[in-house]
Parts: sequence; C-alpha cells; structure tokens
Amino acid sequence: MKNHEIDKIDKIILIELQRKAILPIAELAERAGLSPSSCHRRVKLLEQAGIITGYTATLDGKQLGLANEFFVEVSLAAQTEEAFEKFEKAVQRVPEILECHLMSGQFDYLLRVAAADATDYERIHRTKLSRLPGLQRLQSSLALRAVKAWGGYPVV
Repeated sequence: MKNHEIDKIDKIILIELQRKAILPIAELAERAGLSPSSCHRRVKLLEQAGIITGYTATLDGKQLGLANEFFVEVSLAAQTEEAFEKFEKAVQRVPEILECHLMSGQFDYLLRVAAADATDYERIHRTKLSRLPGLQRLQSSLALRAVKAWGGYPVV
C-alpha cells in the first residue's frame, strides 16, 4: 500500500464513486473537472494506494426476499486468539451474516444478519448461529427500519 495524499479532486472522485461506482469515466471526469485520461489515472492511483478497495452493486434486501435484519450480540466463552480465529472462520461460511465486527465493551462481536421473516431468522439462529464455535451467549435484536443506511465513508 502506497502513501497517497488525498486532494480536493481525489475527494470529488471518491464521493462520486461511492454514490455510483458504475459512473462512466467521462462523466466522473466532468464532475471532477478533469480530462477522462487524467481522471482515469487518478482513479488507478487511488486503487494502487488501497484507498479504493473494490467496486460493488448495492442490492435491495426486500426485493431479494430478505425484508428483515437482525443485530446479534455475541459473547464467547473464552477470549483467546484461538477462540477468535475459530469463530471468525466459521462466520465467513454463513451467507446470512452480512457483517461481523469484533467489539470492545460488553460483548465480543456484533453480527448483522439478513432474514426473510421471524421464522426464517429462527431457522438461521437454530441451524447456524447457535452452532458457531465458542459461544457463551447470543442476544438478538430486530431492526425495525434503517433510519440512515450505509452510504459510504465521509470524505472530508
């Protein structure tokens, strides 16, 4: 990873790509006040520096039949490197777990889990979450609605 100083034009490029990664380079260049070749060069430098790590499409969970999201607080029985590694490897194999964060505070991990409905979440809980290695406690909360959904990092 190379050290890259982010300037005003880089910030415009990053903001626009977070909004719409499929933006044609000519349109991105126009928004940044650059020629397409200069803009393309800057995007490549941002990628090489590790600031842009990839491109994804944002999907609507409801349209995919996954109308519910649950946040699950996980406490492990042991806080050892081995316990963390086993848990983290197992989490990678559960597609319904959208995110997993190692936390400080009263629990070890916070999971974001997608489910069709409460019955589907019960199935995920029973057949997948409760079988994760090293568990001591799971505490689940249903997200009623997203007040502010992830839209990218602030580029200031």
